[in-house]
Amino acid sequence: MNRQYDLDWIRVLATLAVFIYHCFMFFNPWAWHVKNNETDPTYITALSLFMSTWLMPIFFAVSGINSYYALQKRSGRQYMKERFVRLGIPLVFGVMILTPPQIYMERVSHGQFSGSFFSWYPNYFDGVYLDIGGSGNFAFVGLHLWYLLVLLIFSLITLPFFLKKRPDIYKELKSLHLFVLSIPLIILSIVVDVVNLGGWDISFYLVIFLYGYFFFTKTTFKSVVQRLLPMTMTISILTTVFFVVGFMTGMPSGNSGASIILASVKALSCWSCLLVIFALSDIKLSISNKWLDYGNKASMPFYVIHQPVIVTLGFLIADLEWSITVKLVFLLVSGFVIISIFYHFIISRCSFIRLLFGMKGSTRKIRGIKRNIQKNLYE
Repeated sequence: MNRQYDLDWIRVLATLAVFIYHCFMFFNPWAWHVKNNETDPTYITALSLFMSTWLMPIFFAVSGINSYYALQKRSGRQYMKERFVRLGIPLVFGVMILTPPQIYMERVSHGQFSGSFFSWYPNYFDGVYLDIGGSGNFAFVGLHLWYLLVLLIFSLITLPFFLKKRPDIYKELKSLHLFVLSIPLIILSIVVDVVNLGGWDISFYLVIFLYGYFFFTKTTFKSVVQRLLPMTMTISILTTVFFVVGFMTGMPSGNSGASIILASVKALSCWSCLLVIFALSDIKLSISNKWLDYGNKASMPFYVIHQPVIVTLGFLIADLEWSITVKLVFLLVSGFVIISIFYHFIISRCSFIRLLFGMKGSTRKIRGIKRNIQKNLYE
């Protein structure tokens, strides 16, 4: 199987987009762990809405594709073992080490606690953290690391189904199929409200994950999305503008006709954006270079650590009399530099720390093992 570099690029660029999105969360009017002393209800909010429609769904779509390719080379037991190591260990590490400081800063910034972190830390295990500003402190999902937990659960519950029913990737996928596939997403966005994470219900992510496994892996998928690119690009622009403007001019509540229309438009915007991303990445990003190789290895550690860094920096500058523009640039630049330095000089160089951040073992040790195996074979 040839490696699909466009999928690697999507994962790397989506990770950077999550970093930018969480920097925006410090400034937009929505509830978050720490907030700037001044919010921006216009441009930053509009960009946040645009990114929220497709950002986390693209992660689950790529994860579904990767699950298919992983099961071509691994047994079900190997597949789940790898999932528990690559997802479970960073999740536990995040819940126990990276999350408490963020909850502490949230409590202080929301006026719910005053004092040092160490005097607050025993309270971390008091109650379950369910929402920003709530009373419980123990965030068992690891705040932004909920993606790792949900993906781990999806991998576990879908494995028997995946092992029993392999997708026929050579079966032709037609343009009509892609439009039909949007219908369940629209229905879910209107009807289902189980657990909302990252702007979408968890059931929405599950369907996207299944789509990635069964449909986005078909050999004709890329040719179809490229052929439909002018249409999906137009639909994505129109629906995204409609959703952003509709939300910012007054989000309708309840089960009114306006709320149903806006939810449908949002789902259609998400679906069309996903198809546009896959088409453009296949056209422009089916290449490999040293930046992709480095970014592909760094993407998981970057994702795990990015929010604690942003929350800490935001906590420190929230009350400074800087303009929003200056604070945003500071947050983007300093946050990226700090994360990059921490990854390059600490995470990537220690086998144990690499494991905590979802990476494979030391590349130096792996090369040494390969040399020993080759030496023994020749002897």
